Amino acid sequence: MTDNFNTVDFIQEAIEQRGFEKPTEIQAKCIPVIMEGRDVVGRSVTGSGKTLAYGLPAIQMVDPETRVCQVLVVCPTRELCVQVTEELRKVTEHREGCRVVPIYGGSNMEKQVQALKNGKIVVGTPGRLMDHLRRKTLKLNDLKLAVLDEADEMLNMGFREDIECILKQTSPKRQTLMFSATMPDPIKAIAKKHLKDPEYIEIGQPNSTIDEIEQTYIRVSGAEKKYALIELFRRLTPKCSIIFCNTKRMVDALLPIMTQSGYDTLALHGDMRQNERKRVMAALKAHQSLYLIATDVAARGIDIDDVEYIFNYDMPNDMENYIHRIGRTGRAGKSGKAITFIGNQDELVLLSEVQMATKSDIQEHEMAESIERYAVQRAREARRNYFNNHANNKGESDKSKIPQSGNRRSGARKPYRGGKRR
Repeated sequence: MTDNFNTVDFIQEAIEQRGFEKPTEIQAKCIPVIMEGRDVVGRSVTGSGKTLAYGLPAIQMVDPETRVCQVLVVCPTRELCVQVTEELRKVTEHREGCRVVPIYGGSNMEKQVQALKNGKIVVGTPGRLMDHLRRKTLKLNDLKLAVLDEADEMLNMGFREDIECILKQTSPKRQTLMFSATMPDPIKAIAKKHLKDPEYIEIGQPNSTIDEIEQTYIRVSGAEKKYALIELFRRLTPKCSIIFCNTKRMVDALLPIMTQSGYDTLALHGDMRQNERKRVMAALKAHQSLYLIATDVAARGIDIDDVEYIFNYDMPNDMENYIHRIGRTGRAGKSGKAITFIGNQDELVLLSEVQMATKSDIQEHEMAESIERYAVQRAREARRNYFNNHANNKGESDKSKIPQSGNRRSGARKPYRGGKRR
């Protein structure tokens, strides 16, 4: 195979073993520019291969004989941090002295301190990186390359000050790369402040990911949604799906409903312990479970192959989250489907705004009417059964309070109802 990736032999060997024959568009355009030492701002769709676009040049920059952190990759979430680490380790396994160390919250701090002593490439979340910088267990004085991965999401999560602080503690001679799915003004402002005459590389049109995704909606709300979801699963029999909720509480509430309906489902949200999150991610990647319920932040960086359906159980609060959610399917040119539950007029207006801004064709689902009718009927039955059971239980309770015949005349005491006995 020809050296299409413009890499040294040991990296080329790793790439060949993974079955890659040619670079993706973002890799083909970024790698030569990065190898020239230029700063880069890259925008590309989800699943385009940007990790290797910066990862391959980063690995080549590392000097195995120098025991300092030479490359820093900053990611918004633990999941993305772990994913990037795994990708880079698959390439560095053919090179000694090029250790990749993940740094994120929820993991043992002392183990991280020990790992950092030999870490040449550090991949971390902003909060935990700041912790190590304050403790002086991470020093960036000799940093060669800084990478901000999913920079737009880090800004959305409020990490701008942390990013600024981290970059200020690096070598002024460093090379800096920023990768983002979108290119809002705050991203351009950081690039202007911290990057030196960067090369802007944009792949595809903004939001082009969703062109390959069939988007539909169904009008259901409240208690009706769980019945609509289960009925959709029964009719569609999706092979691999992610269900998005807006809150951790809703994720926890929906999980037993899915499992009790016969769907082996996993959950992912920010309150879960790190070892549990790792177990979930491992099970998903091994396809031990095909269904995931998640919040937006927890799902950042999840890379699951062949996701067929995205279900927006809750309509996201803004357009960007909607785009990122449905971008979990239709990856790398494959097709996908997204179904959104709409509960009120405000959510329908937001969906219309998404449609206009992205020039998408979002239609009511072909089964919407029958699904809505089914969900309403089931919700009514559930309410009727609840009130009937409640009334029956109350009646039984009231009967138990009535004294048995003859008790009063035989001198039986009334039940004690509190207060002082006299």
